[in-house]
Amino acid sequence: MSLVGSLYVGASGLNAATTELDVVGDNIANASTVGFKSARTVFADAMAQQLVGESGQVGLGVTTMTVQKDFSEGGFTTTGLATDVAIQGNGLFVVKGNHDGEDGTFYTRNGQFTIDKDGYLTNLDGLRVQGLQADASGALTSGLLGDLQVGNASAPAKATDSITIRGNLDQTATPMTFDPANPKTTSNFTTSMTVYDSLGKPIQLDIYFSKNDPTDPTATQPGDSGDWTYHVMTDGANLAFDSDGTTAAVAGTATQVASGTLRFDTAGRLVSNAPDSDPTKTGFYPKDSVGPQSLTFNFGTGTTPADPTQPAGSGLDGLTQYAATSAVSFVTQAGSSSGSLSAISVGQDGTITGSFTNGQTRTLGQLIIANFKAPDQLDRVGSTLYSEEPGSGSPTLGTPATADRGSVSAGTLEQSNVDISAQFIQMIAAQRNFEANSKTLTTADQLLAELVQLKR
Repeated sequence: MSLVGSLYVGASGLNAATTELDVVGDNIANASTVGFKSARTVFADAMAQQLVGESGQVGLGVTTMTVQKDFSEGGFTTTGLATDVAIQGNGLFVVKGNHDGEDGTFYTRNGQFTIDKDGYLTNLDGLRVQGLQADASGALTSGLLGDLQVGNASAPAKATDSITIRGNLDQTATPMTFDPANPKTTSNFTTSMTVYDSLGKPIQLDIYFSKNDPTDPTATQPGDSGDWTYHVMTDGANLAFDSDGTTAAVAGTATQVASGTLRFDTAGRLVSNAPDSDPTKTGFYPKDSVGPQSLTFNFGTGTTPADPTQPAGSGLDGLTQYAATSAVSFVTQAGSSSGSLSAISVGQDGTITGSFTNGQTRTLGQLIIANFKAPDQLDRVGSTLYSEEPGSGSPTLGTPATADRGSVSAGTLEQSNVDISAQFIQMIAAQRNFEANSKTLTTADQLLAELVQLKR
């Protein structure tokens, strides 16, 4: 090799050290970039040449083989923001849209997402996050990948169809004969609750309990400790029709919409709940809505249900009849008014759940994660985005926490995996390499100068 060749060898070393400093500087500059993956410079010796008339080879310097990405997991920081998500384990989020003038599908570990004006879940560059969309009932469209639109969800009104009550009816209460015209004075115990019609309009129902005469065989079954009747009433102003479905309801008049008989044994357990079978006495016709509206009252599972097709129970999971003050301990109903989206949450499996102002919750969608056989071969395109390359292999898409895909952590962001101390060490090494290679240049230059001086 000539002295001029030595200059090129030294120059290759300078170029290699400069490249390494570029990579180290890029890593350090992105030490606070969410989801950033550091890189390292991989060098290889340049082609060697055979010495003429001599044995052995002389190298031609160094070349940069590649800049390899490090996809090891970074640290996690809690933000508390519902749309901030991080992947714990393998995989990348999938986003779609226009980036730097190019439309396509991109992949990222940066889970800084937001909801745009159209309700789509996007990254901060406006690319739409991909996933499985849920329908109005909360069922996921399995296998149909698309833009996740979660911010425009609403909860429609749901008519109440069932009511559950738990509590106790006083076994020592004085028997009373119920009179619909005077419900308050002819009942032993009353409780009230709000139900909803098909329009989501609230309607107050009053439930009156009257104890039957235990000595009257037509009112109390033999062997029972005392049976009760219940009558469900509401103001006629809430109704279009009386319980018969033909007579117009009268505002200000208590109107019955359901009734039935409760049986209890000598141990205070509910034996059965027998709703009134006469449809003209139990119709519920809310005003300006779909009617009749079915109402089912769950007072517990009786030991001998009135309907033989229903399973028997303990008789203690609803209403009981003990010698204690009548009281209700639990009341709930399966209905609601309409509601707007008030908050979202993301589960470990990527399921996005919406909470609504009417107290309802519903699945809105589910994030999907892409896995690559060789993620370090992905093409870095900026904004912590990557695109597929032949060397990376094709992505395998699936829901989080399945197969070898990581789980999702909500309210959390994955920080850069750059190790500052390691980068500083690498920077010092690159600096020394640069200095050493510069000596090759200066020495070769001095020798060439001496060679030129021989001519004089």
